[in-house]
Amino acid sequence: MAVETSLLSSCARAATAAEARFRIDRPIRPARAARIIALDERAAGIARRAAAVEWASAQFLVCEGVAGGGAIGDFLLRGIEGEPVVLEQTLAGADVVVMLATDDRGAGCAYALGKACWERGIMTAGLVLSDESGADQAVAALRPHARVLLPTADETDLTELLAALRA
Repeated sequence: MAVETSLLSSCARAATAAEARFRIDRPIRPARAARIIALDERAAGIARRAAAVEWASAQFLVCEGVAGGGAIGDFLLRGIEGEPVVLEQTLAGADVVVMLATDDRGAGCAYALGKACWERGIMTAGLVLSDESGADQAVAALRPHARVLLPTADETDLTELLAALRA
């Protein structure tokens, strides 16, 4: 026996003209000012391809090394186009730093960057695109500081991660 009711469910009410006035009709602002830092040359190529997509506030960088003891002024950073970048200025407006590695050459950068972000309360994520044994040191360097550590073989995971972060 079917029971009829005149009460609308919350989903049905949300579809009515009376409820439409409460809908947000503007795009949601990006939630994250992301800095994507490639830790090696192959990772830089992947970052360049991801940078070709239009992002709201993402900045793409390449870490070419750490001179000295890993202090904030010791980083050798470049923008994706090759211009020198000062890490202190880059981190000043960052909400999240995504470090991208494909091999172990950037392990020193990974650890020092992770520590610099941790000291400033900036969330970090590590994306390691490698075969089973190609980036063990990079993973070990990322592990202490990365709140998210994603080992993968698919470079599209970077764009998926950035889309999820609304970068």
